[in-house]
Amino acid sequence: MNDYDALAQAYRYPTPGHLEELKAAVEEMPPGSAKRSYQRFTEEIGHITIAEWEELHTRTLDLSPLFAPYVGYITWGENYHRGAFLAAMNRAEAEAGIDHEGELADHLDPVLRYLGRVQEPLAELSEVIGPAVAKMHKSLKKAEPTNPYVHLLVATKRVVEGAPE
Repeated sequence: MNDYDALAQAYRYPTPGHLEELKAAVEEMPPGSAKRSYQRFTEEIGHITIAEWEELHTRTLDLSPLFAPYVGYITWGENYHRGAFLAAMNRAEAEAGIDHEGELADHLDPVLRYLGRVQEPLAELSEVIGPAVAKMHKSLKKAEPTNPYVHLLVATKRVVEGAPE
């Protein structure tokens, strides 16, 4: 499992055994700031029940989310450019064999799995992913600074920007 897959997995809805999978994924990550942030996320999630994690996930990412986990939406809002981006991402992700698993093509989960699978990602995605994740992080940190997903966004930001470890 690569870093992108490990991060994508953490944005999925929690299920029994999910935390153990995330902890195993963090062990495979190379040392550095992304790993430390991802590990902080798993440690904080480990202190709550699965029911509390489900509620936290839903409140943070799904129903009236504290931040929008959609790269295109964060970048362009609801307009034509996002629509064109979604169409391009749908094609690119399909070519890479990515199943959206019920999410839109610009959701962090399929986007991260796509980035982990291709050598040369869609140029437009490469241009916007770093700034989009930075905006997501800023929004969540402002809305709820103690939310464990803040650490996950830091890890995501470090990986997508290729920040030095």
